[in-house]
Amino acid sequence: MVPLLKIPVCLDRCDSYESHVLLPLLQAQLDFLAVPANLSGKKVLLKPNLISAKAPALACTNPFFVAAAASCFLSRGARVLLGDSPAFGSAARVLERHGFVTALRGMPVEYVSFKTLARKQLACGLTVGVAAEALDCDYFVNLPRIKAHEQMGVTMAVKNVFGIVLGARKAWLHMRHGQSHLGFAEMILDLLQFLPTSLALADGIEVMNERGPMSGSALFLGCVAASGNFVALDRALLAVLEIEKKRSPLAVAAAKLALPGACLQDLEFPHLHPLAFAGSGFRSPVVLNPIKFHPLRYLRSTWRRILLELQRKV
Repeated sequence: MVPLLKIPVCLDRCDSYESHVLLPLLQAQLDFLAVPANLSGKKVLLKPNLISAKAPALACTNPFFVAAAASCFLSRGARVLLGDSPAFGSAARVLERHGFVTALRGMPVEYVSFKTLARKQLACGLTVGVAAEALDCDYFVNLPRIKAHEQMGVTMAVKNVFGIVLGARKAWLHMRHGQSHLGFAEMILDLLQFLPTSLALADGIEVMNERGPMSGSALFLGCVAASGNFVALDRALLAVLEIEKKRSPLAVAAAKLALPGACLQDLEFPHLHPLAFAGSGFRSPVVLNPIKFHPLRYLRSTWRRILLELQRKV
């Protein structure tokens, strides 16, 4: 019997967002994961977590982490795009408010607005509206920030994919299909099937601790993680954070669905082992908040988006 190949997850220490520190580390991770040195003619979409302009900067992927990732792919000849569909407000406001425009100044990175509806049917039969722009690329590069999360325990690469769901449809899915944490997690995992060739580079240098995704405290973890498998990356990072799998609905759902990367024994760590980060002190909520939004919260979110759209057209 041919042994099954293990899924590589690169874990590395990094204590700074400065480009001279971060850039060679990311390049080495991309090389190990066999990302071609020549990406001429290829379209690479960077998908950070741009949750809201009103949130603290810690709630979003660090802009200098995004800039380093952009530099990596530009140096390989790729056409680099940057896009997201924030839970609240517009991506343009988040980019300006949290310093992305400054961090990326002078770099030929194209900002993409997630606005074109593409309807996709999930395995559960549910139809969701996702951004066609998120799928129209050769490489989908997921750039999550590690965060404690009051509804999902802790969020990394898989949860960041929920950002391809267009605007207020996120709140609608919370309201209509948020009956259980496990069911909601399965819905998010179903989104992975629609992505093009994918890669995740996780910002775990400074993470959001205790209460997320908007109001947690900062914790220095000093970790950058990379993998071509989002489920595997998240499972490895649970081990890094010393969080039991049962406390993550996404990890439980991935194991239930028998997805590749859901089991720690299926992974290999060519650089550092998760135990190298033991004792970080990371804490996630023990009791999770309900997934389901109150109808008034959904209406407020929808009304804000309508006002923003009207302001853009004036």
